[in-house]
Amino acid sequence: MVDLPAFEQGRHLLSVAQFSRSSLAQLFGLADAVEPFTRRRGICTVLDGAMLGSLFFEPSTRTRLSFESAFLRLGGEVTTTTGFTFSSMAKGESIADTARVVSGYSDVLVVRHPEVGSVAEFAAAATVPVINAGDGSGEHPSQALLDVYTLEKELGRRGRAVDGCRLAVLGDLRHGRTVHSLIRLLCLYRDLDFTVFAPAGLELPDEVAQAALVAGHRLRTAESVVAAVRGVDVVYATRVQRERLTAELAPASGGDLLNRRHLAQADNLDVIIMHPLPRDSRPDAFDLSPDVDDLPGLAIFQQTDNGLNIRMAIFLTALGVSAEAVRLTTKQRPWNASLRP
Repeated sequence: MVDLPAFEQGRHLLSVAQFSRSSLAQLFGLADAVEPFTRRRGICTVLDGAMLGSLFFEPSTRTRLSFESAFLRLGGEVTTTTGFTFSSMAKGESIADTARVVSGYSDVLVVRHPEVGSVAEFAAAATVPVINAGDGSGEHPSQALLDVYTLEKELGRRGRAVDGCRLAVLGDLRHGRTVHSLIRLLCLYRDLDFTVFAPAGLELPDEVAQAALVAGHRLRTAESVVAAVRGVDVVYATRVQRERLTAELAPASGGDLLNRRHLAQADNLDVIIMHPLPRDSRPDAFDLSPDVDDLPGLAIFQQTDNGLNIRMAIFLTALGVSAEAVRLTTKQRPWNASLRP
């Protein structure tokens, strides 16, 4: 991993490698502090006057809306662009020029780009903090942060800690940037067991597997989904990233990656189930089946909800705003989301 400065006020967030166990706990503490605003129980104006530049050069629904909603709930304003077609990059403008220009319109930038390393290139030219919202098959640090935050909460409800837990990671592990960032971030914890399963050609990159082993964790490859999920505490499933596949790498797969029958065969119907979304719910999509949605351990929508907390905490950290400043700029709101019909 590239040696990057710790994520703090005025810093870019490019990689999970910027966190220590203590800084991670501090970010999670901020995420807990903004819970009233994610639940629509109050108004926060701490970022009143601040502007977010939301730049998504690759399709996104949850991540873009989550970041933008997080900034708005802190009292800020948002400008946004999506896709290359509607940006000056379609005219041949460089990443560096674009970054320098939009920095003049914003106090912080969130950037998604389809090429690995592109967001770091963007950050090198920007004059305001840049948050990596996904760079090709590279990293997706905010997703990993919300995943681990969710993992702590879901295991905590069961009286368990992340330290010492057993995780199965399934799906496209080669191109799944969420998996890469998740495993690297979990290297901050102790005594983990990883079991991985992927279609042929989509296996976990050696450098990611090596990071887990160097951190003292155990990692094994399972020959089937059922074998992978047997006896684990958590299952993290990912879709096949077909948009990143060439014809020769496309797996000959159909049916479901993981469904209720697999979990029943593994005698593990109460396992915690996570997925970064989007989930391809079409028949034979080789993804997480909707037939698990009524199982007690399903946590995929808790992940999306927790994403608001984490992304609010990311903005507060990057802009140097304390939990006390948040408290002092809080007021009750006339509209209560719980009253919706």
